[in-house]
Amino acid sequence: MARLAQTEGLTDIQREILSTVRDFVDKEIIPVATELEHRDEYPTQIVEGLKELGVFGLMIPEEYGGLGESLLTYALTVEEIARGWMSVSGIINTHFIVAYMLKQHGTQEQKDYFLPKMAAGEIRGAFSMSEPALGSDVSAISSKGVRDGDAYVLNGQKMWLTNGGSSTLVAVLCRTDEGHPEGTPPHKSMTTFLVEKEAGFGEVRPGLTIPGKIDKMGYKGVDTTELIMDGLRIPADRVLGGETGRGFYHMMDGVEVGRVNVAARGCGVAQRAFELGVSYAQQRHTFGKPIAQHQAIQFKLAEMGTKVEAAHAMMVNAARKKDSGQRNDLEAGMAKYLASEYCKEVVEDAFRIHGGYGFSKEYEIERLYREAPMLLIGEGTAEIQKMIIGRRLLEEYRIQG
Repeated sequence: MARLAQTEGLTDIQREILSTVRDFVDKEIIPVATELEHRDEYPTQIVEGLKELGVFGLMIPEEYGGLGESLLTYALTVEEIARGWMSVSGIINTHFIVAYMLKQHGTQEQKDYFLPKMAAGEIRGAFSMSEPALGSDVSAISSKGVRDGDAYVLNGQKMWLTNGGSSTLVAVLCRTDEGHPEGTPPHKSMTTFLVEKEAGFGEVRPGLTIPGKIDKMGYKGVDTTELIMDGLRIPADRVLGGETGRGFYHMMDGVEVGRVNVAARGCGVAQRAFELGVSYAQQRHTFGKPIAQHQAIQFKLAEMGTKVEAAHAMMVNAARKKDSGQRNDLEAGMAKYLASEYCKEVVEDAFRIHGGYGFSKEYEIERLYREAPMLLIGEGTAEIQKMIIGRRLLEEYRIQG
């Protein structure tokens, strides 16, 4: 077992889950990840294997057929999966956020209907906040839901849906002005709709089109798409929680745990980059000795190992705080910010250790080098994290008088 990124105080069940997942990653993901990634191919077999392991129901309560595990267990599982291939952790994460939002905020009927199928991986989730002209300004959402009898009619264009094609349930954030007087703040006039659809591309239900995959620099294999709503009718009982105007809070709660997940992904990718760098440094010889014996390379390895350890500790702290029922937006923001920045730096140092071979598609580090930047922008950019962190610190350290 590796020395870095160990977690103290885990239960026997947690250790067993993580050992099983790590074994799966080493045998089923790492050997095929780079080939699938270069082909931009959806990892069907890997996903089926994770379904069998119960990963899709990891945090869904046992009464709904899940494993009822903590956010910490989930985050450590994501860390292991991202160590193998970050795209696979993305397939699970959006599903997990929708399941979490349903568990926390859904009506009893919504939980009874969706959660057992989600735990089994039969229904696969995606969530949709962003729009083409939106970026990080969620309050500027223009997609709209208008009441029409016992349904809502949704119109608008959404962007950057992870699992947009492969999912069969999308939590979509829209503006709903119904019942909200003129001048209501934007975040109090938003609603999350639970939109069921067929998997695939094109018109996946009347009024709903998933045009196709967006071609990306990295983060391949997983489908990232647009979503176009044109007169899409959604029954009123598919408003999350049964009440309009609460969507912004639902999404922010989901994104908060999602940030812990992105931190965990950064930790996993950084660990893999360190493993590749420290291994290559002992095999590659220059000037008559392994480059690991050159002080310049040892300094790099020292910095990389320290960053891996620090990011992991912050991620674990953020997960444990949420699990204890406390507010964790400060810790989650710090963990996401630090882990994504350190991940980029550790990957780049591993790339430098590989020299010219790091630029070759034959070497795994080339894939990691293209994947790491996604973590700098996913679930809120580094700049957004710093805004959240700064505001929360000023709340905590406000001077009196």
